[in-house]
Amino acid sequence: MAKKKIELEVPVHCAHDEMVKLEDLKPNLRNPNMHSPEQIALLANVIKKAGWRAPITVSNLSGLIVRGHCRLEAAKKANLDYAPVDYQNYENESMEWADLLADKQIAELAEWNYKGLTEIMGELDTGDFDMELTGFDEQAMEDLMTYTPPDENSEEKEPKEKKPKQITCPLCSGSFEA
Repeated sequence: MAKKKIELEVPVHCAHDEMVKLEDLKPNLRNPNMHSPEQIALLANVIKKAGWRAPITVSNLSGLIVRGHCRLEAAKKANLDYAPVDYQNYENESMEWADLLADKQIAELAEWNYKGLTEIMGELDTGDFDMELTGFDEQAMEDLMTYTPPDENSEEKEPKEKKPKQITCPLCSGSFEA
């Protein structure tokens, strides 16, 4: 029996195992990564205009999404029906959780090279290109273009002490420093 051909709303440019109906994907309800409506809207715009560049990762162990909760919400916002899914085998629940947490945490450890970033953004900003496809909204782009790095010749050579991030628990509304 031949497989039914799926009509895709946007192109898929990433490796994946299967196209899955959004309604069949199960988010991990304990996922501690939170996505703002602005982030979801930006990603929905990117997916709608540029297509899928990364699949949603689903665990064969639990059947839950491990990576791609925001992609799922963005696909819903973009009124898509299907998403590319990559199924992963995890040896146990601990490894599945570790992958879910590492996906967010490791990305947050990256730092921008602002000189390189502003050069690339300047090259893209021709007026003929939708700059929101970079993932930067209008305010973030304005902040970036007006950013002035510290003077390298200044006496302040020591890195500034990082201030702890204030985090509010969405379940109990308590807050703590991280």
